[in-house]
Amino acid sequence: MRKKLYKSQTDRKICGVCGGIAEYFNIDPTIVRLIWAIFIFCLGTGFLAYILAALVLPNQENY
Repeated sequence: MRKKLYKSQTDRKICGVCGGIAEYFNIDPTIVRLIWAIFIFCLGTGFLAYILAALVLPNQENY
């Protein structure tokens, strides 16, 4: 079975993008959020990337 990248429904702070990425890579969501914050504050591209990911990634279906 293939793994798919979804926005998390259970581990979300804003839209669930970081929680979904953390579930996909099986890592702590805090690490993903810290890396994303670094991209936002240092490079300035993180904000646009987060908005795009929130729009493009589908919501996780709970079965």
